Amino acid sequence: MSGDFQAIADRVEIEALRGEFTDSVMTRDYDRVASLFTPDGALRMPNVPVELTGQEQIREWGGRVPKFVEFLVQNTHPGIIQLDGDAASGRAYMSEVIRLLDGTSDLNYAIYHDRYQRTADGWKFTERVYEVRYHDTSPLAGSPPTPNRGGAHDGGATVAS
Repeated sequence: MSGDFQAIADRVEIEALRGEFTDSVMTRDYDRVASLFTPDGALRMPNVPVELTGQEQIREWGGRVPKFVEFLVQNTHPGIIQLDGDAASGRAYMSEVIRLLDGTSDLNYAIYHDRYQRTADGWKFTERVYEVRYHDTSPLAGSPPTPNRGGAHDGGATVAS
């Protein structure tokens, strides 16, 4: 029975790792993104195309992102996790909206193909490959919200002050 509890704990920890990746990317905390990978871990995005190996390359890439990305929103949906002792593999499903500083836009539906390793610091990515399954470059109709100037924000309604 204790093996069942370990498998449950492993799945919860791997799902938390995937959630932390999305949070780190959304908040542009690329030091944290890099820390989610093993020292020789790889992040591959063939559609960009980018292939990063090791925490330093991942961190450096992140430092360049604000120079060409105005904003991005990722929504990660749980996929499968296959455990194999101290290693695991899995998939997570993504929808992503991006606007670049040059005004172009991307709407992607994609799959992250993952490999994980248990380390002394918990589960880490050894490889994350972003496979785009649908790509739309139509201009986005919306925009990021502008800061409320002089009004109060109350549950979605703007109230003048």
